[in-house]
Amino acid sequence: MSDIKRVYAFGAGQTEGNKDMKFVLGGKGANLAEMANMGLPVPPGFTITCQACMEYYNATPPSFPAGLAEEVAEHVAVLQQKMGKTLGDDNDPLLVSVRSGSAFSMPGMMDTVLNLGLNDRSVEGLITKSGNERFAWDSYRRFIQMFSKVVLDVEGDEFENAINAMKMDRKAAEDTDLSAGDLKDLVDIFKGIVSSHVSPAEFPQLAQDGRVVFPQDVQLQLHLAIEAVFKSWMNDRAVYYRKMEKIADDLGTAVNVQAMVFGNMGDTSATGVGFTRNAADGTKEYYGDFLTNAQGEDVVAGIRKTRPIAELAEVLPEAAEELYGVFEILEQAYRDMCDIEFTIQEGKLWMLQTRIGKRTARAALKIAVDMVEEGMITREEALMRIVPAQLDQLLHPQFDTTATYDVLAKGLNASPGAAVGEVVFTADDAESAAAEGRKVILVRWETTPDDLHGMVSAEGILTSHGGKTSHAAVVARGMGKPCVCGAEALKIDAKTRQAVVSGTDVTLSEGDVISIDGTSGIVVLGRVSLVQPEVSGDLDTVLGWADEVRTLGVRANADTPEDAALGREFGAAGIGLCRTEHMFLGDRKAIIQDFILAESNEVRDGALAKLLDVQTGDYLGIFEAMDGLPVTVRLLDPPLHEFLDSPRELEVEIVRAECAGADAGELAAKRRLLAHIDAMAEMNPMLGLRGCRLGIMHPELYALQVEAITRATCQLKKQGKDPRPEIMIPLVSVKAELAVLREECVAVIARVSGEEGVSVDIPIGTMIELPRAAVCADEIAEVADFFSFGTNDLTQTTFGFSRDDIESKFLPRYLERKVLTRNPFETIDDGVAKVVGLGCERGRSANPGIKLGVCGEHGGDPESVSVFVALGLDYVSCSPYRVPLARLAAAQAVLAERASGSDNR
Repeated sequence: MSDIKRVYAFGAGQTEGNKDMKFVLGGKGANLAEMANMGLPVPPGFTITCQACMEYYNATPPSFPAGLAEEVAEHVAVLQQKMGKTLGDDNDPLLVSVRSGSAFSMPGMMDTVLNLGLNDRSVEGLITKSGNERFAWDSYRRFIQMFSKVVLDVEGDEFENAINAMKMDRKAAEDTDLSAGDLKDLVDIFKGIVSSHVSPAEFPQLAQDGRVVFPQDVQLQLHLAIEAVFKSWMNDRAVYYRKMEKIADDLGTAVNVQAMVFGNMGDTSATGVGFTRNAADGTKEYYGDFLTNAQGEDVVAGIRKTRPIAELAEVLPEAAEELYGVFEILEQAYRDMCDIEFTIQEGKLWMLQTRIGKRTARAALKIAVDMVEEGMITREEALMRIVPAQLDQLLHPQFDTTATYDVLAKGLNASPGAAVGEVVFTADDAESAAAEGRKVILVRWETTPDDLHGMVSAEGILTSHGGKTSHAAVVARGMGKPCVCGAEALKIDAKTRQAVVSGTDVTLSEGDVISIDGTSGIVVLGRVSLVQPEVSGDLDTVLGWADEVRTLGVRANADTPEDAALGREFGAAGIGLCRTEHMFLGDRKAIIQDFILAESNEVRDGALAKLLDVQTGDYLGIFEAMDGLPVTVRLLDPPLHEFLDSPRELEVEIVRAECAGADAGELAAKRRLLAHIDAMAEMNPMLGLRGCRLGIMHPELYALQVEAITRATCQLKKQGKDPRPEIMIPLVSVKAELAVLREECVAVIARVSGEEGVSVDIPIGTMIELPRAAVCADEIAEVADFFSFGTNDLTQTTFGFSRDDIESKFLPRYLERKVLTRNPFETIDDGVAKVVGLGCERGRSANPGIKLGVCGEHGGDPESVSVFVALGLDYVSCSPYRVPLARLAAAQAVLAERASGSDNR
């Protein structure tokens, strides 16, 4: 025996853990122990630690650590003594479940085996003891089906097809209509499926006479099931889920071995999943589904139509009353909404699991606000419970209330929000379509964990079966995807990739466009106009609390009056990045092209005059939308050749013109244009003539932009408005660059304000997006009013990465091999953060009053925001839709620093 403790008991008066041990016992094991400690009815069992799982993987080849098998055997013996039953006994067999449970909830991502301990002998003992032959054979066929799928890797459809064939042959409408004899026949059929689909080379310990036989040794069953749960930690869907949720791969999963209780022993038995509050909208009501005469997988798999938890009192009133009491006990104990799994065996309630329940963003906000009002939690606790990224759900489109449409089908409102897209019937097709830029709705009979990649890629999910606690519903809510479940009118034929809608003459085919509303549970044929929601109600309340706590300002990136207004509506305290290059596109592209290609001063001056006029109009709209708030305008940044046509396309055009016998003068003009464009080409344009270098080489361009900014400011001031522009000069690496351009800008501002007769004060600063600028920030700060760290380019130049290339070429491989742990363009890299920190420190050393911000995409990433708070930045700027996320994340960063005692502000 090893000295390391790897197995912990729970239940029946002997419990060794509690809810604070989730990194040892996993969430499920820790909470089972906690419920047992509270005196709630928990079937006894034991938990194998998460660390044992990682020991398994650290062995070569993967194998149980020394002493684990013996420790498991000891706990099996104790469990048998507690239950007065023996695993595999011929007269009164003990049956157990073997379930996964990591430190963080990963619903449906790992594996479970139920009814373990049944074999050809013990099933007869179960019949004798229970007096219920149908129940015994149903349990045995379920065990073979689940064990074979999870442990032996037999395709689950093989068993479902056999069940459906049996139902057709016996004229049974539901699984529950099959007789004991039918189920006994299914057991034999299932064993045949195992023998024909499992190779003896893969499982030599199960081989007899050259073929695999379903294991009759219950100790071998248990060993293989525990190992299968360990293996499920690294299955594709679990790895994918952890990557999506940013859960570490080295935590491992615990294994919970627990005495079985049975919800499939007749009409006085039931099983279900419930929440202490509504997980979709946060209403204080019991929420969930149950089934009578069923086992737990029936509820989540969507195989049978479930009933709402509120109706349990009509069927089993005494058990329902006890369950509702447990709901209250658990919510008070955990001070949060709880997700609960339960089974009722012949009227007796048993608790199989509890955890803090996953919820939609809408529900998270309402629950947080309600619990504060109820005095259950503080405002600070409420703020820390809301996941900032979840707020994206509330900012997703909804059906336009003025739109008219006919409802094609109805289902359950499983996850709120609306989506429009083409119908696809497989997860792979959803992923492929998304890669092509097409928006799709994934339509399935019911989703499984293997569909996760397609669910991520789809705009929304629609299923014809399953309830509000089915896989599709739970995963969609967690991802913030609109989802409609249980639309039973859809008769889906995955092979033909069509879905017939009962009661209509409509057949949906792949590529047809549909709209779904996960808030109301409706499906519409064709496109429905979508509208953006407003920040109000519980979200307003929570963000108001956040604003009282946070020290970091939050601005929006916006280039149009519409985006500026949206940012302001979402609570932005100004614009941190207004990209002027976007104003030179569309019908204005011809004007900038005239400037670039001008062969005379007259043409060039004419183009500049036109640009001045349109730019002034641009700034008037944006400054007015953000009246009274700062607007940081970045002067022209990209290389000029980006505004010109593709030289290769022009080459093709010339060849075609030559072949068509075009006029010689026309051809000569095109060739001159091609030569001009080619002369502007650079080997590495992103490090070439762009940013401040462009302003130094073409001072007239920056001068016209500064004049437009100043004239717009003066005109609005004359109207009694309060415009607050800031001029940002990009790509500075040398103090002299900023000094020269600042002097030129100041001269233009003075000239224009004199002409307008209005006094203006326009701060001038720079983007820090080159490592040299950060290292020499003390020098540059002497001529800067503010710094804005452009973390997109700063990440590129610090790593030496080209973002356009790395994300499609080698970043996936780097992440897979853990060369990098995350995409540095999504979450700020530690090294890049150190460069930002150096720039802050040196900038403030030379200019203590300098304002410091971030305007890269990292400004809307919650993890990055916490880094920027720790670095002492004044503000971040992000897309308008991520402003609420940044506001909340900034408050959470302050609260986390206070809790750790490291508040450096």
